[in-house]
Amino acid sequence: MRGPLGAVIGKYPSSDGGVAEKGDGIIKHNRKCRDVVFLVIFIAFWVAMIVNSSFGFNQGNPLRLTYGLDYKGNVCGDRHADPDLRELELRYWVNPNQVYESGSKDNQAKLSNARTICLMDCPIPSEDSLNWVCDYPEGEVRLSIDDWIDRNYDYFADLTPDLRNTSLQLQGPCYPVIFPSVNVYWSCQLIARASNVSLRHWREMGGVNIVEDIAVDKSIHGLINSRSLVLKRYVADVGKSWGVLIVCGGILPVFLSVIWLLMIRHFVAAMPWITVVLFNGLIVSVTMFYYLKAGWIGNDSISPIIGEHDPYYHVSAREISHLHAAAVIMTAVMIISVLSSIAIVRRILMAASVLKVAAKVIGEVQALIIFPIIPYAILAIFYIFWFSAALHLFSSGRVVQNDCNSNCCAYDLKLKRVSCDRCCGYSIQYTSHIAAAIFFHLFGGYWATQFFVASSATVIAGSVATYYWARGGTSLEISFLPVLSSMKRLLRYSIGSVALGSLIVSFIESIRFILEALRRKLKVTNSAPESWFGRMAYNSSRCLLRCVGWTIKSVNRNAYILIYSDYLNSIRNDGVCDALQIAITGKGFFKSSEIATDLIISNILRIGKVNVIGDVILFLGKLCVSLASALFAFLMLDTHKYNIGHNKISSPIFPVLVCWFLGYVVATLFFAVVEMSIDTIILSFCQDSEEHQGTAQYAPPLLLETLNDQTEMQRLTQ
Repeated sequence: MRGPLGAVIGKYPSSDGGVAEKGDGIIKHNRKCRDVVFLVIFIAFWVAMIVNSSFGFNQGNPLRLTYGLDYKGNVCGDRHADPDLRELELRYWVNPNQVYESGSKDNQAKLSNARTICLMDCPIPSEDSLNWVCDYPEGEVRLSIDDWIDRNYDYFADLTPDLRNTSLQLQGPCYPVIFPSVNVYWSCQLIARASNVSLRHWREMGGVNIVEDIAVDKSIHGLINSRSLVLKRYVADVGKSWGVLIVCGGILPVFLSVIWLLMIRHFVAAMPWITVVLFNGLIVSVTMFYYLKAGWIGNDSISPIIGEHDPYYHVSAREISHLHAAAVIMTAVMIISVLSSIAIVRRILMAASVLKVAAKVIGEVQALIIFPIIPYAILAIFYIFWFSAALHLFSSGRVVQNDCNSNCCAYDLKLKRVSCDRCCGYSIQYTSHIAAAIFFHLFGGYWATQFFVASSATVIAGSVATYYWARGGTSLEISFLPVLSSMKRLLRYSIGSVALGSLIVSFIESIRFILEALRRKLKVTNSAPESWFGRMAYNSSRCLLRCVGWTIKSVNRNAYILIYSDYLNSIRNDGVCDALQIAITGKGFFKSSEIATDLIISNILRIGKVNVIGDVILFLGKLCVSLASALFAFLMLDTHKYNIGHNKISSPIFPVLVCWFLGYVVATLFFAVVEMSIDTIILSFCQDSEEHQGTAQYAPPLLLETLNDQTEMQRLTQ
């Protein structure tokens, strides 16, 4: 097999296009910016993100994600509506016959055209008389909104005989309360059990026939559980639980990550065992919380009904079925994870030997522990802006009156007559460009996350590499503060390469996500390929895309390391062999990726298993932090604040997943100190060994003991 690096470095020219000669210092003096085009693209992307978010802030209203529209097109709970609806958050369908017609199979009426009004609480039938819900007071009805609320929305007794007659025809302005209702996600779900007392009074007054049928119940229930409204509630849950996101997705992961790094520094031998044990305990705990909220353990399951209600009312919701599915998935993940962690127990000693090297680096370059605070602070500011813009984009659109052909009529208090031209309901109109804006925003958030993580990793790689190559002697050109020096080099020369690398990862992952969504859609519609060749190509493409995504991530990480190789070569002493002065880097992202790939392939036996087991322990550490964030999110969401009132969340799934994701991102920023230390030192060791005929000259003694010892190497490569 050819030498790991000697044959590689001979293929690449210096920064100016020629081949560098020994001692000419050409790399140091010819260093320049790379991948500038992609830096310009990244800047244009940020401008587009700002413009795209401005559209959301101008057109969106997060209240639409939770509350419905009334018969005027107002959003319930909107203080800027006419009238002021800040306390009136519940949507109530006032005409029971319209609800029945929308649920009847023989009728083309839609529930979106049924007359709705915003109330403070869901009305219930009277036990000895007939209750009414009347339209907002206006025109000849001289009542304030507060007085209307105090009278339980009823001014039927003050109506003229003509208005009473139109009310008995279910044309308003007052409508009878015949069916009991319950607050289900801020919509009054009618229960198809009419009050006998109220129905008798209605008939005695000469009211039109009111149909009592199960369709009254099913119609509203079907709307509340529609996919669009469920998705809106999930997005709204994230906005309502912003306090949980700050604590469990921002503050807690930082604390846990710093604690983990400090323990790596002082208790490195025990940390692999502690990480594995904590991981198993946390994943079991999180799984049990899913069981609790799904109602399979205990009596703490989520309920779609908000506030006090009759215990005999049982309403199902799509959120509960989603929790059941999540509990099953978590059970499978838990079993696989526990078995996998048991399988790597015999490799724990290998992980400890690798982590000792990183711990030594952290001890020497102590600023590395503090450095992740900088990208974390930048990313935190970005996420605050991004989540706020996402809520407004998801709630953007225009409120327009429906174009319906129904024969409904309703009394208009301002026009002082029954109108049949303006009785159609209102809905939020979404256009294709809104969907495109949402997808762009999601992609932009993922790209920005990858960019900040990659930038942090690159700075750490430069700092650690400086530490490694300084072992061979004292160089006045090495900065006293390697972290600050590495940040300066990143901003001045390599920011375009980082933008390109993060873009590639984001693009590959986005394509994979879209193809997975299409696969699930085809599976549901039974449109998957039926022939054996089609199924083989179908599954092979999925596997290939996953492999490409994993490979791109792996190569990217090592490419970020080699981006700094020109600086490393420039700080070495002049007395090294000719290979040291050959300008193999100082190139752009693609060239660095090519070198990284050759280097990894050539040294697969030396760094393969060492890197893999170290990465596994670090991955488990990240999962420990993110699982702890998810566990504490469950605990916070189980408090009274998020289980009652307008802050009640429909399901803990989305807030917990967001905290899980944020915890993982924060852990990635901090754990990159260890991760990139290991990768940078191992790659530098391989390069150092090749340049000195198999004996590394710059490697720390601990690393030499770990990788050069023949017995140890035989054990690692078994």
